[in-house]
Amino acid sequence: MEISKIKSIIKENNISYLRLQFTDMLGDIKAVEVPISRLDDALNNKIMFDGSSIEGFVRIKEADMYLHPDVDTFLILPFEDSSVGGVARFICDVYTPEGKPFAGDPRYLLKKEVKKMNDMGIETMYVGFEPEFYLFKLNPDGTVSTNCSDRASYFDLSPFDGGEDVRREISLMLEKMGFEVQACHHEVGPGQNEITFKYSDVISACDRVQTFKQVVKMVARRNGYLASFMPKPLNKRPGNGMHTNCSLYTKEKGDLFYDPKAPMELSLICKKWITGILNHARELSLLTNPIVNSYKRLVSGYEAPIYACWSDANRSSLIRIPAIRGASTRTELRNVDPCANPYLALAGILACGLEGIKNVDEKDIVPPVNDNLFALSEDEIKERKITCLPETLHSAIKEMKKSDILKEVLGSHLFPKYIEAKEAEWKEYHTTVSEYELNKYLGR
Repeated sequence: MEISKIKSIIKENNISYLRLQFTDMLGDIKAVEVPISRLDDALNNKIMFDGSSIEGFVRIKEADMYLHPDVDTFLILPFEDSSVGGVARFICDVYTPEGKPFAGDPRYLLKKEVKKMNDMGIETMYVGFEPEFYLFKLNPDGTVSTNCSDRASYFDLSPFDGGEDVRREISLMLEKMGFEVQACHHEVGPGQNEITFKYSDVISACDRVQTFKQVVKMVARRNGYLASFMPKPLNKRPGNGMHTNCSLYTKEKGDLFYDPKAPMELSLICKKWITGILNHARELSLLTNPIVNSYKRLVSGYEAPIYACWSDANRSSLIRIPAIRGASTRTELRNVDPCANPYLALAGILACGLEGIKNVDEKDIVPPVNDNLFALSEDEIKERKITCLPETLHSAIKEMKKSDILKEVLGSHLFPKYIEAKEAEWKEYHTTVSEYELNKYLGR
């Protein structure tokens, strides 16, 4: 976007504050807000913040960091109170005082993998997310309950669907902000919802899903609900996933995953891509499923995958190929959950997929599995040489610590910090006495 156009929009819409956003290592959105009088300072990359206060960034003696706005992410935030002037935002890249990209910035790490993809002659990676969330009622005092907005199920309508109006309001807000909403509906769990929006290039898609989560939470709270993206907020109920659809593209060849003459109409590149991801699925789990609660979702019986395999239809597999072909041929990675840092998760997925394209021999391509894996015994799973995904955060940590490819993706700065943060999370969980334990063992 042209700077002159941005300034014109700001003037026309009485914008008073400018929010400079970025994402930390754990996927949380952070921001520095400045009055609009500092617009030129912001556009000239002069806004500084204390990096030592941000998870996974730098030590106190290296505190100063600079925000470089991506002008193409300029957006007016209609969900903010505009009574004293509107709020606009830029999503920013983080730079050091020496003017170099910061090695711990998740968005920068994703850009590095995109550059490697471009160097291979692949122009674009398209990504479409399918994030799910629950709506929980807020108590009169503002505290959170676990009472759902309704007791409805898949595709139910009002009066069973108690969140229909909130979901529609979220969708309309997203459209005001330039999202192309494709569908919204009630999901399987009580109070569970899904809103999908059009795919885009991988960096824009990650920017958008972060914005999406902001909008969902803000609109829900205005209506008396907490929107939760927690992977498994309710016991014995479906979890929240964020199925991640990927395709690779060049202008000359179009969708690189499509080959009308090949079996299943899937190209050799597509099958190598799938194999690369499956070969590294266990070590990728700490990026795609990054918290203790993530592994309460990845259990049998709730359509969430627990095996590293692929199929063109089987929803029990890690990677599914949606039925549509041609320019919309894509892979759907089904284990990703909404608590994943999208930039880091996609950097890891892209790196592993590209590694498969470069290095997997045709004879080593993993064949599809068409059985319902949840119906097979453990011995039958072993006979088919199908790998299980990690069952706990602790197992995922151990897998990632051994990963050479993810050490390269996250780099020498972020990789040890990420492992350290996850080990601390596991230790905190592992040494906490739960309500389950008290109920089961206190009277023994």
